[in-house]
Amino acid sequence: MKTSPPTRKIRVLLADDHTVVREGLKFLLDQQPDMTVIGEAVDGEDAFQQAKKLTPDVVVMDISMPRCNGMQATERLKQACPKIKVLVLSAYENIDYLRRLLKAGASGYVTKRSAAMELTRAIRTVNTGETYLDSASAGILASDMAGRSPTSDVKTGEPISPRETEVLRDIARGYSNKEIAARLQISIKTVETYKARLMEKLKLRSRVDIVRYASHQGWLEEN
Repeated sequence: MKTSPPTRKIRVLLADDHTVVREGLKFLLDQQPDMTVIGEAVDGEDAFQQAKKLTPDVVVMDISMPRCNGMQATERLKQACPKIKVLVLSAYENIDYLRRLLKAGASGYVTKRSAAMELTRAIRTVNTGETYLDSASAGILASDMAGRSPTSDVKTGEPISPRETEVLRDIARGYSNKEIAARLQISIKTVETYKARLMEKLKLRSRVDIVRYASHQGWLEEN
């Protein structure tokens, strides 16, 4: 009887200057069947050097760290090792930090007040190449866009179907393509097709644009 090969675990590097935070994160992630912590960094420079050496799939990066902060480390790491995903885990809920980190190449942003399940979901999402923003970060973007007209960013005369709306809403809320497929009982390929079609219709270029559009529609406040 043939057995399936074991699923490759997501290799995670933790970067935070607080020992108690790193220990808590390591305990949480080691409980996940599909994740393994391969290293811990105490500052941004350490994170950069260890990431180059260990080549993790995902670096969970704090912002405020000595020697080299998380923003600088993210920018340097994405230039040196663009395939490594950086997920920012920070106490800061600030639009400037969020904008600068996404521009630096971060794949996601999760605030430290988020639930543990939010962090593990974010790691899985960014590992697939998607961008992840938790509800607090999405709310920051929504507040930033509150004074702008919905049509200032989006120009389209094409209607959006109810199913396309469901897909777009779930993308904005941070669900991965796999999770959306399961929720809507459609294939991952179909989700990808809907996403590509929607981004073309609405002239959106990234998940961040999708979140902004969803915030204009009030979808992020819905249950």
